[in-house]
Amino acid sequence: MSGEGKVVCVTGASGYIASWLVKLLLDRGYTVHATVRSLDDPNKTAHLLALDGAKERLCLFEANLTVEGSFDSAVNGSVCVFHTASPVLLSVDDPQAQLLDPAVKGTLNVLKSSAKVQSIKRVVLTSSITAVIFGSRLLESGVVIDETWFSDPLVCEQKKTLAEDAAAKFTKQNGLELVVINPGYVIGPFFQPTLSLASEGIMSMIKNGNEVFSDGIYRLVDVRDVATAHILGFENTEADGRYCMVDKVVRSLEIMKIVDNLYPSLGFSERYKDGKCVEPLPYHVSRAKAESLGVKFTPLEVSIKDTVESLREKNLLRF
Repeated sequence: MSGEGKVVCVTGASGYIASWLVKLLLDRGYTVHATVRSLDDPNKTAHLLALDGAKERLCLFEANLTVEGSFDSAVNGSVCVFHTASPVLLSVDDPQAQLLDPAVKGTLNVLKSSAKVQSIKRVVLTSSITAVIFGSRLLESGVVIDETWFSDPLVCEQKKTLAEDAAAKFTKQNGLELVVINPGYVIGPFFQPTLSLASEGIMSMIKNGNEVFSDGIYRLVDVRDVATAHILGFENTEADGRYCMVDKVVRSLEIMKIVDNLYPSLGFSERYKDGKCVEPLPYHVSRAKAESLGVKFTPLEVSIKDTVESLREKNLLRF
C-alpha cells in the first residue's frame, strides 16, 4: 500500500468526489484527515466512518470555509491537502456573497493553513471544466479543448474559475506546488446518503427526459476516475498544473440510447426512436494529459450502468 504511514487531508469530505477520494486513499493505506461542515450530522459522516480502514486511519474534523484558521488542526501533520470543499447552494439571492466570496476566501483559508505546515509541499485542488472552456475561443466543430484554455471571469463569473486563479497566485507566492483537477459532469456510483446534483440531473433525465444543459451536450467523466486523478496528482512527482478530466463529450440522446440498450424493458426506445445526432459535436476535450498522469478512463457504458444501479439501490429509480 503506497500510502502507508502518510497522512493526507481531504476538505469537504462528505461530497460526491471527496467521498470516493477518502475511500480510495484509505484503500491505498493512507491515514486521512477529513473535514466536514458538521460532525453532528450523520449524513456528512456515517458513510465515511463505515469505510474499510476508517476505524484505524480516518480522523474527522469540523471546519468552516469562511473562518480563517478553521483548517489548521485538520492539515497539521499532513504531506498533502486535497481541497475539494466549495459552497453549494441551489438558490442564492446574492451570488457574490453566498457563492463567489466563500469559494475564493475558503480556498485561501485552506491554503493559508497549509502554508503553515512544513511537511505540506503540494496541494491538489478540485476545480471544474467550466474554468477551462468558457473563454474567448469559439467552440467550433473539430476544436479540441485542453489545459491551455482558460475561462474568462468576465464571460463566466464562476466560483471555480475565481478560486482556481486565487489558488494559483497564492501557491506561487508561498512556495507550494499546485495540481488542479478540472472534471466535467461527474457520474457513476455513489454511497453518500444525499444525492449529488449531477446524479440528480441524470436521474431526472432518465425519469422525465429533462435536460441538465439547455444545449443537450454533456462532458462526462466517472467519479472514480476523478478521485483517482486527485491521488495520482499527489503521488506522481512529475504532476504539475491542470488536468482536464472528461472521458467523452456526448449528446443526451447518446446517453439515453445507452440506457435503453442496458435496460430495454424500460421502453425508452419509443421516446427516442426518432432522435438522430445529425450535427457533429461542437468540440472535444483532450484526455492526453490526464492519461499521461496514469488515469485509465472508465468506459461510458460502465459509468452509466453503475449510476443507474446506484440510483436503484437507493430506491431513487424503480423498475
